[in-house]
Amino acid sequence: MENISGTGSNFVLTGLVEMENLKYLFSMLALVLYLTNMMMCSAIIFVICMEAKLHEPMYIFIGNLVFNAIIESSTILPKLVTDLLLGCQTINLSSCLVQSFYIECVAYAEIFTFTIMAYDRYLAIGNPLRYATLMTNKKALTCLAVGWLIILINRIIGVMLAARLTLCGVVINNVYCETMSLTRLACGDTTINNVFGTTGTLLVVIVSLLIVIYCYIRTFIFCLLISKSAYQKAVHTLLTHIAAFSTFMVTTLFVGFRYRLNSGPLPTTTHIIISMIGIASSIILNPLIYGLRTEALRIKLLQKLQRVHFCKMSKFI
Repeated sequence: MENISGTGSNFVLTGLVEMENLKYLFSMLALVLYLTNMMMCSAIIFVICMEAKLHEPMYIFIGNLVFNAIIESSTILPKLVTDLLLGCQTINLSSCLVQSFYIECVAYAEIFTFTIMAYDRYLAIGNPLRYATLMTNKKALTCLAVGWLIILINRIIGVMLAARLTLCGVVINNVYCETMSLTRLACGDTTINNVFGTTGTLLVVIVSLLIVIYCYIRTFIFCLLISKSAYQKAVHTLLTHIAAFSTFMVTTLFVGFRYRLNSGPLPTTTHIIISMIGIASSIILNPLIYGLRTEALRIKLLQKLQRVHFCKMSKFI
C-alpha cells in the first residue's frame, strides 16, 4: 500500500458519499440544527451571564455544557453543510487532525460535566445546609478549569500520536474525523496509540459512570426519605438526565471503540446513523433538558424575551 503520510492526499468521508443523493435535504437539516442550537445555547449563556441570581454552581455547569454544544456543532455542522452543497467528500490530514482534536475535547468535557453535575445535585439534595460551603462558585470554576486542562493535555497527546502514524489508506467511515479512524488507516505499529486511547477512554468512562450511578442512587434515596412528592419530582428530573447521559455515552463509546471490537465489519450507514445520533443528542437535547427545562433559567429567559418584545412594540407606538 502507498504511504500517504505527509502528502497532500485527502481522506474520503464515506458519510458524505452516502448522503450525496439527498444532499440538499441533509444540508438543510444540518443548517436548521446548527442555527437552532446556536440560538438556544447563546440565549442560555447570555441569561446565565447577565442574571446575578443565576451565578450559582449548577448554572455554571449548565453554561459549560451548552458551551460544549456550541463548539461541537460549530466544528461539525458548518463544514457538513458546505461539503454537501459543494459536493466535497474529502478532508486533508491537517483539517482532519484539527477536527478530531475539537470533537474529542468536547466529548471528554461533556462526560466530565455530566459527572460533576450529578455530584453537584447529590451535594445539594443530600447536604442542603452545607451545600453553600461544599460547592461554591469558585470551586465550580476551579473544577471546570482543572477538567479542561487535563482534557486539553490528553487530546494534544492523542492528536500528536495520530499525526506521527504512517498512513496507507484514505477511507474514513464517518462524516467527520476522529483519531481512531486515522489509527485504523495506519500500516505501521499502532500499539502506543491503541494503549493510550483505550486506557484513557476506559478510565474516564468507568470513573464517570461509577460516580454518576452512585450520586443518582443516593439522590433518589434522599428524596424518598424527604417526601413522596420530592421523590416523584426527582425521579422525573433525574430520569430525563440519565436518558440524555446514556444516549451520549452509548454513541460516544461506539465511535471510540467501533474499530477496536472484533465483531466484524459494520455497514457504513450504521456508522453514520449512530455517530449522528450522538451529535444530535448533545446539540439539541442538552440545551433543552439542562437549560430550558430548568425552571429558574426558563423563567429568566422568558422575561428577557418579553422585554425584547416590549421594546420592539414600544418603538411602533
